[in-house]
Amino acid sequence: MEAITLAGLLASVYLFNLPFGYWRANIEKLTKEWMVAVHLPVPVIVALRIVYGVDIVLIPLFVLAFFLGQFSGGRMR
Repeated sequence: MEAITLAGLLASVYLFNLPFGYWRANIEKLTKEWMVAVHLPVPVIVALRIVYGVDIVLIPLFVLAFFLGQFSGGRMR
């Protein structure tokens, strides 16, 4: 996988999670709505990883981008 493609995918994961982190920040923790805000983006990210053939060893980078997007979105609130 090219570095540019990987960087673009990681940026996409980060940006995709910003609104979900923003939403999650104003919800009581561990409620159904909170769980949806955290887990709804996961299938999209997995689909991106599969479509672009990202190797399994790079999954930690995607997890990091996911959590950074959620965190940053929450801090925007």
